[in-house]
Amino acid sequence: MIEDNEIEAVVSPFAMREGEIKVFDGKDNYVSMNQIVHKINIGHITDIHFTLLEIVNEFEFITSRQLCQILELKNIDYKSQDKLNNKLEQLVKSKILTRYYFASDEGKGIYKIYCLEKMGKYLLESRGIDCKWQQTDNTKPIEMIKKRLAGNQILLAYLRKVKAFENYVVKPSINAKSLNKTFKATGGSVKLTKSNKSITFIFEVVRREKDWKTKIIDKLKLYKDFYENFIPGDSGFSMVPQLIFVTEDDKHSAELFIEIVKANIEIPKIKLLFTTDLKQIKESLSDSLTEFELDSSTNKYKAKIVELKLLD
Repeated sequence: MIEDNEIEAVVSPFAMREGEIKVFDGKDNYVSMNQIVHKINIGHITDIHFTLLEIVNEFEFITSRQLCQILELKNIDYKSQDKLNNKLEQLVKSKILTRYYFASDEGKGIYKIYCLEKMGKYLLESRGIDCKWQQTDNTKPIEMIKKRLAGNQILLAYLRKVKAFENYVVKPSINAKSLNKTFKATGGSVKLTKSNKSITFIFEVVRREKDWKTKIIDKLKLYKDFYENFIPGDSGFSMVPQLIFVTEDDKHSAELFIEIVKANIEIPKIKLLFTTDLKQIKESLSDSLTEFELDSSTNKYKAKIVELKLLD
């Protein structure tokens, strides 16, 4: 597997691209449950295959590289990424998982995305594992899938690189009390603990999708409601969580901040912090966060790195 420090990218693989389409790369053949049970009985489908199913179920959409990282964190020996890809191919051929890739005028995407199929749901439930997957999940548009993949990347970055990491939630539900709406943070959340002090980061992934400016302002109104009415214990948070926007690049962060200022949305109790996809592959996350500060001499906002020792 290519390590983070070996990646030389100038554009995030999870950024939106002009004219991009989602291409089905799974199998259309019919597979019966009897065939799958036979493969289990003769040892062609083993515990590591079920572990892969559990991971895909937890994250909904995931790349093979992200699967490798999670297996390493679980101390599971998958031999090599090629051998892991062979196991994934077995699951795809058996219609337990399915697979997609993205294509645009720039060519075929560099990664493939895995998600559950109906047979995968049946197998997980047979082992008493909760699986909320439904067939319509696989019809989700590119921007929703890329938000999940970017969210996976940031959760794994904190899990692998931050000593204060305690736990993560892939899809935390948040309650906007006044608006009577429950919504999800698109990038998940992480809890960090050091010297008996804890903080939770909520990640909201923003992509340059169609009408993204309108959509994020609508989402921010929900966050504003949540923070204005927050009391300890709300949505499972014992203390006020810190909201962090995950954008495609630094320019996108500035564009997003401008939209927030123009909409005159003030979120109480927190600073607005920003990060980008590519900052998650740096060796350290200590300087991965940015805020926009008003320069009194020019009366203009400028980006400022927020250095947190907690992220060392």
